[in-house]
Amino acid sequence: MARRQIITQAAIARAVKGAQAAGLKVSRVEIEGGRVVVYSSSDMRPETTSDFDAWRAKRDAR
Repeated sequence: MARRQIITQAAIARAVKGAQAAGLKVSRVEIEGGRVVVYSSSDMRPETTSDFDAWRAKRDAR
């Protein structure tokens, strides 16, 4: 017999909508154990880039 899902798509949608209503920009959602974890862009650490990578990204942005 298949195991019943603990986290449903509706629960994830409610968590995302609640975070957006609070003014957060949702960057990703993870399921850890039996809970939904919503990460906002302010939670994300900026990736360190070299000067070359920054120049290349700027150049490719055209």
